[in-house]
Amino acid sequence: MRIEEEYKKSGYFWLPGKEESKIPGILSIDNGGKIKLEIIGHFNDGPSLLSNDGLSRIIGHVEKDGLVTLDNCFYITKNISLGGISKSTVHVNTVFGGAAWGKEETVTFNTFSFSVDCLDEWVGISGIDVSTDWDARAATINYYPPEEKVFSLDNGMKLEICFAYTLPVFPNITEAKITQRTYFRLSSEELLNLDDFTTTAFKITNLMCFAIGEIVSLKNVSATSRELQRGVDNKQYSVPISIYYQSIPFSEKMPKKDRRSMLFNFAVITTSAQQVLNNWLNAYEYLYPALNLYFSTKTGAQKYLEGKFLALAQGLETYHRRTSSETLMEPKSFEAVVEKILCACPEEHVGWLQGRLMHGNEINLGKRLKRIIEPFKKHLGTSAERNKMLKKIVDTRNYLTHYNEDLKDTAAKEGDLWGLCAKMESIFNLHFLKVIGFTEEEIDWVVKNSFPLKQKLQGANM
Repeated sequence: MRIEEEYKKSGYFWLPGKEESKIPGILSIDNGGKIKLEIIGHFNDGPSLLSNDGLSRIIGHVEKDGLVTLDNCFYITKNISLGGISKSTVHVNTVFGGAAWGKEETVTFNTFSFSVDCLDEWVGISGIDVSTDWDARAATINYYPPEEKVFSLDNGMKLEICFAYTLPVFPNITEAKITQRTYFRLSSEELLNLDDFTTTAFKITNLMCFAIGEIVSLKNVSATSRELQRGVDNKQYSVPISIYYQSIPFSEKMPKKDRRSMLFNFAVITTSAQQVLNNWLNAYEYLYPALNLYFSTKTGAQKYLEGKFLALAQGLETYHRRTSSETLMEPKSFEAVVEKILCACPEEHVGWLQGRLMHGNEINLGKRLKRIIEPFKKHLGTSAERNKMLKKIVDTRNYLTHYNEDLKDTAAKEGDLWGLCAKMESIFNLHFLKVIGFTEEEIDWVVKNSFPLKQKLQGANM
């Protein structure tokens, strides 16, 4: 989670039901969502002095934000001083700003709003209209809030693309400022646990990472519940609850992307956005391991180029396993062959041989890669270039996995290894486009118009 402004606030904190035992402290949230509470003393006394009992939830009242609920807490350090001042540090998993929940009370919501880096640029919809008359030295600025985009998700939620805005404050004779911010809102008719929303938000954020072509981070998270209402002018309104937690993916560096440097933007999928969203969310049911391996190479989880290469190679292999049931021979035929082999095997070696034959009907990495590139071979060079690339990937994977000296000279090194990684990334990109519903013609258009993808394909053929 991206924290754009420093969050370090003083306040008083107590355990649910023990408001009379308040402790002063400082609540801090780092960029990335890591949350820490520093307190004077500790929350336990008497026989439970050295225990963490009852610390899973903490209530507080902090400057500017008012009531906060700190969830899933535990001590990092617990200092006990005899007669002096002691400080303790508590790790906090989640902060809910704006309300207090009891010790056993379940936290549920109906809506969950969030934004991600570069979302304004990706959506590309603005209600700001500026016209200039240079001859008259005059300018006119109009603002009409854009219409929200609403999509029904297969998991029962709705996803909306919404637009928050601020208008000029009057009277003001020196400046007139209009701002607009795009954000997502997930909504449900039923009250849902926070995890239900954060899981869907995580998948949507990864879709944005893929579409934008950069690691983007979740930010500006808030939620509402029909159970939390506030009366204003005889009307009831849902209380907005700000939420902080350590979400992934996250990159400390704020990305900067214009629409032309993205893989694709919202305008490309305007007429099919609902299907694209559902295709991506549903893909996690069977492609999660492959998706996880791919994104691990984008988030910096792989610190070295060799690790990135192995993750991509394993990811492509896993992708094919999850999307194809191809085997060397028909399962019944293979079972018959295995039975004959085992019958001829000395009894003392049967267990060993069974282990060796367990995966004997699976096709090897080379064949899996050949099947994977088949739909997109026109984008991956000539037949000779493709065969050379496939052999290089297989030899390099085998060498980096087993460090067999016989493969050392045929494995890719340095610049060639970078090129293979670019190649495998581009293959993933092409398949992900197919997964979310792009037609062959639409994929051809992306290849032609997306500079980052074109660069990966060209770089890989060097």
